[in-house]
Amino acid sequence: MDKEHIKGAADKVSGAAKEAAGKVTGNEKLEAEGKFDKAKGEVRQGVGDVKDAIKKADKPN
Repeated sequence: MDKEHIKGAADKVSGAAKEAAGKVTGNEKLEAEGKFDKAKGEVRQGVGDVKDAIKKADKPN
């Protein structure tokens, strides 16, 4: 696991909290920010997966 995975997970948690807070308070902007942060977290985790795959491919068997 690299830093992209960690950052991605943090973004997803933060985004979920923002989204939930936005729904509860009726704040559409906060809810949208939360959805964006969650999506950003998914992308970061995907980048981490690609980096992991590259590292594995570079290692000799």
